[in-house]
Amino acid sequence: MDMNRRDVLRAAVVVSASGIVRAADSLDLVAEERGRVLKAADRYLSEQPVTVTAASSPRSAGGLHDFFSEGDYWWPDPKNPDAPYIQRDGMTNPDNFLDHRRAMVRLSLIVPALAAAWKITKERKYADHAARHLRAWFIDDATHMNPNLLYAQAIKGKFTGRGTGIIDTLHFVEVARAASRVGLSAADLAGVKKWFASYTNWMNTHAYGIAERDATNNHGTCWVAQVAAFTELTGDAQLTGYCRDRFMNVLIPGQEDPNGSFPQELKRTKPYGYSLFNLDAFGIIAQTLGLWKWQTVDGRGMAKAMEYMYPYMLDKKTWPLPPDVMYDKEWPVRQPCLLFAGLALGKAEYIALWRKLEPDPTVEEVLRNYPVRQPLLWV
Repeated sequence: MDMNRRDVLRAAVVVSASGIVRAADSLDLVAEERGRVLKAADRYLSEQPVTVTAASSPRSAGGLHDFFSEGDYWWPDPKNPDAPYIQRDGMTNPDNFLDHRRAMVRLSLIVPALAAAWKITKERKYADHAARHLRAWFIDDATHMNPNLLYAQAIKGKFTGRGTGIIDTLHFVEVARAASRVGLSAADLAGVKKWFASYTNWMNTHAYGIAERDATNNHGTCWVAQVAAFTELTGDAQLTGYCRDRFMNVLIPGQEDPNGSFPQELKRTKPYGYSLFNLDAFGIIAQTLGLWKWQTVDGRGMAKAMEYMYPYMLDKKTWPLPPDVMYDKEWPVRQPCLLFAGLALGKAEYIALWRKLEPDPTVEEVLRNYPVRQPLLWV
């Protein structure tokens, strides 16, 4: 690690009233994360790859290599069990097919932890085991996942797949970042890049991808977060530039209120959790593209969004809206936006709160909405 990067990790800075930049809090991120990372990575060394080919659902219209999931908030009609499913917003159907999503989340836990351990120790065992999982998912003929989401978030009796399902691959964001930082062989890295280039092309050309791109809530944010992360791996400068433009001219102006809130998320039955989720997705974009300090003429941007949500992360009892209908008490966890913004904006208080929150939640619903867990790969 070069000295400039180490200096960034060691100090959060705050601008005083006189405008003088001074050290406000000490943060040695490697020391902070070492024990946690190595404990997880050592456990994952014994975990074998599990991909979409390990399980299937009779409700899937796809094949062995196709990812399949079902819309979370869709349930059987109690008046007619054979009819198409009906929606209950915010209420997750526990009988949905979850095996593929669980396998993807598992990958997003294992590979980034191994990559972080590799970064700390440079021990080949971590890189080699990460490579094994990456080959299984993205390269090997017998076990790979097809680079599309034609059958994600299906709804029985209505849709065999939907554009909204593209949000499921948000868990590939940190996997892609890990792949470029874990010391893969040239052949393995080329194979992973080829998969992500193909998937990104599908996201930009298929009707499902276009619909998800144009969503005006967290789904649109997550589309940009994914494409920005995937093109950082593949080196597609044109699409990276498109993501930057979309963040500045579509996402922030279209989603963020002048007070920093996200009105579309506040309308949901889980306004607190969705606000955090969208803020983290915006944070992924800002961290990937260096947009933490950018703002509109009227002051909207990441700094304003953090200013709005930080007090409610610090003291959730002050949240002005009704509690989320499910999983309310599980939030917040160690939201990555706190660390990223703390370092980029010189907010030591954000980092102090980040250090106090739970870094490794175990509730499945929380893990599903918490896709960035290895900060050593990001700063």
